[in-house]
Amino acid sequence: MSASFVVVGIGAAGWNGLTPDAHRELEAARIVYGSARQLDLLPPVVDAERIVWRSPMSEHLAELAESAPDAPVHVLASGDPMFHGVGASLVRVLGADRVEVIPTPSSATLAAARLGWDLARTVVVSCVTASVDVLASRLTDGARILILSRDATTPADVADFATGRGFGASPMAVLSDLGAPHERHHTGTAATWTGAPSSLNIVALDCVGPVSSRAPGLDDDEYTHDGQLTKRPIRALTVSALRPAEGQTLWDIGAGSGSIGIEWLRLLDGGRVYAFESDPERARVVAANAQRDGVGDRRMVRGGAPDALADAPTPDTVFIGGGMTPRVLEHAWSALRVGGRIVANAVTRETERLVADAADRRGGDLLRLSVEHAAPLGRSTAWRPSLPIVQWTATKTEDNA
Repeated sequence: MSASFVVVGIGAAGWNGLTPDAHRELEAARIVYGSARQLDLLPPVVDAERIVWRSPMSEHLAELAESAPDAPVHVLASGDPMFHGVGASLVRVLGADRVEVIPTPSSATLAAARLGWDLARTVVVSCVTASVDVLASRLTDGARILILSRDATTPADVADFATGRGFGASPMAVLSDLGAPHERHHTGTAATWTGAPSSLNIVALDCVGPVSSRAPGLDDDEYTHDGQLTKRPIRALTVSALRPAEGQTLWDIGAGSGSIGIEWLRLLDGGRVYAFESDPERARVVAANAQRDGVGDRRMVRGGAPDALADAPTPDTVFIGGGMTPRVLEHAWSALRVGGRIVANAVTRETERLVADAADRRGGDLLRLSVEHAAPLGRSTAWRPSLPIVQWTATKTEDNA
């Protein structure tokens, strides 16, 4: 295989943990990029020029990807370069034909082997660039989670977060320098964990605590809001109507508390939401709610529609829950990719007319949703109806575009 870049995975075991193919590649290399720690693992037999990544590494990597080398450039990555690694970043930018990858076992693979965990049934979460809040939708009784750490402080942050969410009794192991002669394991529970691992560690959490679900329809009181909240039953139906799918981009227009976009993201490992909210305080609340529910890193909050829609990435899915006007509806439909889906919830007579007219022109389905709650009436109980919702759902095609 002839490639512009050769990415070699290297673990804490260093040179001795590499395959003969990896040895041959690095011995023939002219330039090798990597972190200072990774480059120090190479023996003198590798006489290539060694270049340490500048900070931020992402910018240095982007510059490298844009270069046109006249000989293959070698890059060191931690463990498996295609598992939360540099290899995946380069392939995404350059294409697989320009990148050759020589992997070594990832820290997750080594940790599962040490613990006797079935990796196929284990959740792996990266906290390398994200905060431990990303664990929020993953913590549930019986789950086994491996957390990729940013540094030596991550295990304590994980322990504090898990304990605060009711998972203090969960057995917790911190495995440091996996594969190296000085490999160490620290064990305990989230509530009692103490230790001083190296910066090269992975956290294993065997969850013991409350049962939770990623299904849409969180309790209303789990959100901070000022009343602008899609209530739980309608929210569950709306998220279902949006049909969340991996890797998609959702526009959440008139986000209010952000509940629709948050529950859309909770169902996915990938995907991004652009929330449009004109009220600055509500925009702050949207960001705070998303952070608390572990999806803040995938939710971008912008100003109000339609102005803030202009330069937003093309959506695969659009939800309109507030601020619906003819201009907003038309702009959202125009921006939606062919094959994309739109869901609009109307509460007032004016917005009902808008979605009815849109259904006449674009097709799709209209659904009237009415929910009643049992509530006290004197000494008895009676049904109290909520405001009905008229929901328009449509898929954009070549014919109705």
